[in-house]
Amino acid sequence: MSLLGLQNLTKSFGGLMAVNEVSFDVEEGAIVGLIGPNGAGKTTAFNLITGNHRSDRGTVLFEGKDITNWLTHRIVRLGIARTFQTIRLFQKLSVLENVLAGCHCRMSSGSVAAMLRTSGERREEKKALDRSLEELAFVGLAGQEMQLAKNLSYGSQRLLEIARALATEPRLVILDEPAGGMNEQETAALIGTIRRIQQRGITTLLIEHDMSLVMKACEKIVVLEYGSRIAEGAPEAIKGDPKVIEAYLGTED
Repeated sequence: MSLLGLQNLTKSFGGLMAVNEVSFDVEEGAIVGLIGPNGAGKTTAFNLITGNHRSDRGTVLFEGKDITNWLTHRIVRLGIARTFQTIRLFQKLSVLENVLAGCHCRMSSGSVAAMLRTSGERREEKKALDRSLEELAFVGLAGQEMQLAKNLSYGSQRLLEIARALATEPRLVILDEPAGGMNEQETAALIGTIRRIQQRGITTLLIEHDMSLVMKACEKIVVLEYGSRIAEGAPEAIKGDPKVIEAYLGTED
């Protein structure tokens, strides 16, 4: 069953066609990679899915519901969370506070309840705290809760972004270059984390330049070039696709 579907999604910036009539599906429970050379339109496609950009035309479907151009907070509440190519943490807040921010979209207590410290508000706060600690342990950051986010290594900041995304209780998590800045050992651990996310019943769509990670973690790969989809299939098929090889390596004139 398709959880996410893109239908002829299109976005241009002035005279630049960033995403051109792109269509593909992400099956529920799958790990899908979106790859392509620099400037292929991958991050723009992510931004269209998550409401960070408005599309010119085309459709984004989530569980069959048209969510094209929805506001970002509505998309998060629906069950889509993401990380960013450029890390967007609250650098001067603690590791724990960053993950608690992800829980906020599932909290219903208002300002009056917070001021009065009602029993419902306290229960909700305790649930958010427990959830945040669980997600930090899940990504391997247990014991670093009180550290400032800015003091973490670059690889650990990537993991913190994943923990914050998971704290929103997503059905689909979108990871934009999650292995950026990681060493070989950290990348290997990340592959295990992505697979454990799948075991939790969460679908994953990711962009990644590390082809080793993509080939090991993903069950399906979609390839973009100059904003258009040029290939789609299993990792082994993509690896030998002439169009993909040409897009990455070029051809002799």
